[in-house]
Amino acid sequence: MLYQREMTGDNVVRILETHAYNDEDGEPSDYSRRLAVQTEEHLLEIDSEIEGTSENWSLVRMPFVDRNILRLAVYEIVFESEVPDSVAINEAIEMAKLYGGEDSSKFVNGVLGRIAERHALDVVPSESVADEEAE
Repeated sequence: MLYQREMTGDNVVRILETHAYNDEDGEPSDYSRRLAVQTEEHLLEIDSEIEGTSENWSLVRMPFVDRNILRLAVYEIVFESEVPDSVAINEAIEMAKLYGGEDSSKFVNGVLGRIAERHALDVVPSESVADEEAE
């Protein structure tokens, strides 16, 4: 749906409302719908994460497929605390192998690994904060 959004200029909600997506595998799950909509809503922050991490690759130079796979995974890493980073990364790598180019999975893995590392450093577990305050 994000790829289609870029190709057609429609927003994700409109694509969902008009059923203008490929339903070859059936209707998108509620999670898939929410993931696509939320990714689009946070696109500026997500794109900033990707551009700040991908070395020598501006967002516009990335293949459409790779760019949108990255966007989905970055949304999960940054905004979905119940999805382990490793799961988001592994799913993105598998999508890149299936839909991307020859080197897509390596590229996706490298970018997401750096984003996950940086994000993990920004997230301080609540127990650590409580321990620090007690000292």
